[in-house]
Amino acid sequence: MTTVTQFQPGPVIDEIRRLLTEHYVFPGVAGQLAELLQERLAGGAYTGAEAEELARLVTADLQSVNGDRHLSLQYHADQVPPKKGAAVLESIRKDFETSLGGVPRVELLDAGVAVLELAPMLFPLKWAAEPLSAALTLASRAQALIVDLRGNRGGDPDTVAFICSHLLDERTHLNSMYWRDGERTEQSWSQPHVSGARFGGSKPLYILTSNHTFSAAEELAYDLQQLGRAAVVGEHTRGGAHPREGWTVHPHLETSIPIGRAINPISGTNWEGTGVQPDVPCAAADALERAHTLARADLAVRFSDSSARSSCS
Repeated sequence: MTTVTQFQPGPVIDEIRRLLTEHYVFPGVAGQLAELLQERLAGGAYTGAEAEELARLVTADLQSVNGDRHLSLQYHADQVPPKKGAAVLESIRKDFETSLGGVPRVELLDAGVAVLELAPMLFPLKWAAEPLSAALTLASRAQALIVDLRGNRGGDPDTVAFICSHLLDERTHLNSMYWRDGERTEQSWSQPHVSGARFGGSKPLYILTSNHTFSAAEELAYDLQQLGRAAVVGEHTRGGAHPREGWTVHPHLETSIPIGRAINPISGTNWEGTGVQPDVPCAAADALERAHTLARADLAVRFSDSSARSSCS
């Protein structure tokens, strides 16, 4: 006769508390959260919960102190590998394969305005460099560019720098990351050279956002906005600026814990909790049409100015 072992939340909670204490970027908050989880466990809040329900309950508790949306306990229906970070990579590989490498749309609208949709994620650069380079090279010939991040839930900061490298003319300091491990700060810069052609740093650029835009997608919008390179059109974003790591704490559960925080070199802060505030606020559903209208108007002014200069020479 087969004996079914009842799921025990206690060992999962103990391991999450340990990981928080050792790795969370804000040690003081980590202590508060560790105490909260212990109190909730002792009070019976997790008693009888199976893995999927425990993930929901613990995520709500983890985000209850400072609202950090990168703090979570994630349930995976399929058993996940124990290696750190492997669960997320395994779960997003299908998304990569079914989204043309994270570039599901490249389209030319009228007046020479291109749309480049990046979704559902900014995938790890070792996967995404080839499709992104091809798409960005194709879009480089446009007179103006709209980058659609409305359906993007985040991803790899290195991929952010890669994309920015195609949208700027020279090597530029984009962002810095403070890492709790070693209490060190690491700078992120655009690349001095790219494969293929650059769209460059002078033609009109618009970024579309929604209240679903998150994490690394927010960084892409925020970096370019702070540099004065792009106008953000749409809704304010979700507000997650802390890079995270994932640890498997049960065959079907992975805890996500931020291990650093972003520091923009211009603003001296980031978008955590506040989201990226659009330069042109509008409903996400209207953002593409609004940006296209703005781009055409901008190009008309530029063409008029160019024609005037030519007639005077």
